Amino acid sequence: MSWGSPIFVLILVAMSTIAWIITSAIRVRHGYPLEGEWGGRVEKLDTDLRRQNALLEGENELLRGKIGRIEERVAVLERIATDQPARLAAQIDQLR
Repeated sequence: MSWGSPIFVLILVAMSTIAWIITSAIRVRHGYPLEGEWGGRVEKLDTDLRRQNALLEGENELLRGKIGRIEERVAVLERIATDQPARLAAQIDQLR
């Protein structure tokens, strides 16, 4: 077998293909993203993680709403605490 023979070229192509398959299998087993046809990344689809992510996003939105309402209440309490007593009494009387 000489270096320029077609068999040598076929052996090199076969070895590189087998190495690529083994590398891809190891990456898939450990959860690493694979490279797509045009160099892009192909991520592993995990429906449990997507569902958990959606639940956490909903919970975050709920907590943001609660924090907003608490900030409004704190602002009212700060205004009550720092207002002049006569002005505060006048506003309370107006509400009655």
